[in-house]
Amino acid sequence: MLLLRSIVSLCLLLVVAGAHADDILVWGDSLSAGYRLRADQSWPSLLQGRLAAEGFEGRVVNGSVSGETTAGGHSRLPNALERHRPDVLILALGANDGLRGLPPPLMRRNLAGMIDAAHAAGARVLLIGMRLPPNYGPVYAAKFQESFTRVADDHEVALLPFLLEPIALDAAAFLDDGLHPTAAAQPAILDHVWRALRPLLVGGS
Repeated sequence: MLLLRSIVSLCLLLVVAGAHADDILVWGDSLSAGYRLRADQSWPSLLQGRLAAEGFEGRVVNGSVSGETTAGGHSRLPNALERHRPDVLILALGANDGLRGLPPPLMRRNLAGMIDAAHAAGARVLLIGMRLPPNYGPVYAAKFQESFTRVADDHEVALLPFLLEPIALDAAAFLDDGLHPTAAAQPAILDHVWRALRPLLVGGS
């Protein structure tokens, strides 16, 4: 009888542990899609291994698309949320809005819409910001960068201000286009993202 009770208790513990798996949807552009990299080299792909190493049972779905804007991401997100039902949304869009000189208020509206959709689907959100090269002018660049902070504050979500912060000043960390990180730079990006993501996860050992 004692052995039977122990087995039942162990099974219950396993069920509870499984209930805490954190499924993650990465929603970004080419910086997260792994532009010109193998699929297993991008930081979202490496994130799956980090989850396992840290004792998490969740899965990572990388829904990032090269060239994506916040408008495109906003239009695609509801179907992705319904299909994948993530516990956490990593929202890493906006770079292409900035590179195209799109109005920051429009970007903020799209980011806010995606955050609202994620919250309605029961997902926690990590918003990841971006910065622009100096040739875009200090006024526009400042408004662009400020947009991420404003949206995060207004919607009370976690913010990682700059995805590329650990490699931004290292020319060798980028491909020959000067915009997209190399495969060798992906672990540093993952470490940077992980520090902001880890507090949002409820599973793990």
